[in-house]
Amino acid sequence: MATQHSRSAARMMMAPAVILLLGWMLVPLTMTLFFSFKKYLPMRGGDLGWVGFDNYIRFVTSSAFWPSVAATLIIVLGVLFITVVFGVLLAILLDQPMWGQGIVRILVIAPFFVMPTVTALVWKNMFMDPVNGLFAHLWQAFGLTPVEWLSQASLGSIVMIVSWQWLPFATLILLTAIQSLDSEQLEAAEMDGAPPLSRFGYITLPHLSRAITIVVLIQTIFLLSIFAEIFVTTQGSFGTRTLTYLIYQRVLESQNIGLGSAGGIYAVILANIMAVFLMRIVGKNLDA
Repeated sequence: MATQHSRSAARMMMAPAVILLLGWMLVPLTMTLFFSFKKYLPMRGGDLGWVGFDNYIRFVTSSAFWPSVAATLIIVLGVLFITVVFGVLLAILLDQPMWGQGIVRILVIAPFFVMPTVTALVWKNMFMDPVNGLFAHLWQAFGLTPVEWLSQASLGSIVMIVSWQWLPFATLILLTAIQSLDSEQLEAAEMDGAPPLSRFGYITLPHLSRAITIVVLIQTIFLLSIFAEIFVTTQGSFGTRTLTYLIYQRVLESQNIGLGSAGGIYAVILANIMAVFLMRIVGKNLDA
């Protein structure tokens, strides 16, 4: 059992890291909160004084706010659905003995290490280009008119691009969970005559519930701030303007620091609501 002296020593050693982390988080948040109550236009007069909650009211009542929230949630939910479903299927497949299993696993996981900007450029030019893209050639091979993905199916295209990048992460976590499953349970169920779907539904899937919860939690935190893929492909047009991209437009394109800061506070509030909701789910699954 740790003594009072050892606990005090541990707190002293952790204090610098904790103070640095708090400063790293609180200073930008405090500055954002400070500017959200001011009318600050760097290129058009600079600091024009306090405006109270006017920036918050203007941001939330603008015609672009709720569509941006809806686009953000659609992308997050779409990516979560695809990565969880296909992540489970890929994890089960990769757990099967096969020739070159290690190489196959590396190839499946590799897209996660590609930068989001590079991923978006590859999909935009190599796959989704309506003239020279791979999808266009496939459509033409079947006598169909190529689809202009980034304009006709913009949200679906963003979901596809982001899912391709995050699917390896989900697969890796779920594969690790599957490998921790006691094979004797599956063998006993198979000997009792249980079909594969029943073994999956009653043994494998319940065992994966905690891993799925962790995947959903981590991915949601990062997906709420998606930006690079949209900037490279659609630049927020065709209904793909997320809350993060809307803040970018207010701050850099409109040069309205106060309005953009108010949007940043809204984004923090939305992220915390999602985090609290997901943490409750995580807690229930971990306690089960």
